[in-house]
Amino acid sequence: MIDFGRFYQQIAVGPLAKWLEVLPAQISEWQRENLHGHFRDWYKSLEYLPLLEPQKLDLLHSVTADRDDISDRHRQGIEKLLRNLMPWRKGPYFLYGTHINTEWRSDWKWERVLPHISPLAGRTVLDVGCGSGYHMWRMIGAGAHLVVGIDPMQLFLVQFEAVRKLLNDDRRAHMLPLGIEQLPVLQAFDTVFSMGVLYHRRSPLDHLLQLKNQLVSGGELVLETLVIEGDVNQVLVPGERYAQMRNVFFIPSAEALKSWLEKSGFVDVRIVDFALTTTEEQRRTDWMTSESLAEFLDPDDPSKTVEGYPAPLRAVLVATKP
Repeated sequence: MIDFGRFYQQIAVGPLAKWLEVLPAQISEWQRENLHGHFRDWYKSLEYLPLLEPQKLDLLHSVTADRDDISDRHRQGIEKLLRNLMPWRKGPYFLYGTHINTEWRSDWKWERVLPHISPLAGRTVLDVGCGSGYHMWRMIGAGAHLVVGIDPMQLFLVQFEAVRKLLNDDRRAHMLPLGIEQLPVLQAFDTVFSMGVLYHRRSPLDHLLQLKNQLVSGGELVLETLVIEGDVNQVLVPGERYAQMRNVFFIPSAEALKSWLEKSGFVDVRIVDFALTTTEEQRRTDWMTSESLAEFLDPDDPSKTVEGYPAPLRAVLVATKP
């Protein structure tokens, strides 16, 4: 079973110690009652992965680890075990000769976000809805002291642990199988990221307040989400599906989202980036073989989804907790 004890020990002294009042019980309940039916198979692949010390490690420009002394047979074995953890959605990763060509070019998003945020050097960071943890490793590469990711999807947790094992890094980044609503008010993180989460929340203002509750005074929120074009009063409330996703509740304009952040008590709110999602950034690959963005857009008018809504447009906003 995945060992969270290292993380408990690491936060026992310091601003995150308060979390230990509830966290071990939450993890015990998860282990006892909520394991996915495929979890044990995924975990076997994780166990069989070798524990390696990379001679070449790059987390600043990519997530890359390699050694010169690994045989082709061992490289093939690593790839086979990683393929047992498909589908891989966020990446890419370059691990001992295996290129995990994920559905999303998450490195492109990171390149759009990084120039607009406060330097991460020495910071304690929370990544909400972290997926397999790709951006967490890039945060470490940018100098973060500690990165904690939360995401309830269990496959993502095993994917994260597989990458962490191959990077041989068990102290700087940790992922927990939790949602933001399960966190107590910690007020302990210098930077909080919420990327690709807000539109999945039934109550977006509650989500913004939950994010604010995790920040220290003066801490920075980095919010990336779907938006629509329009003024401060424009909000799309999709029907049953948006781009084939069922759980999309509210898609505001960037100006409306800026107003929501200000109403939630954030200051210095800035809209720093817009990007139309393309079929080069989100696409089907041999590591994620089911339908992707190309199938979610109107084949006769790719400016619209198959449901007739505006095609995915994403914005990045940065805000400060006073």
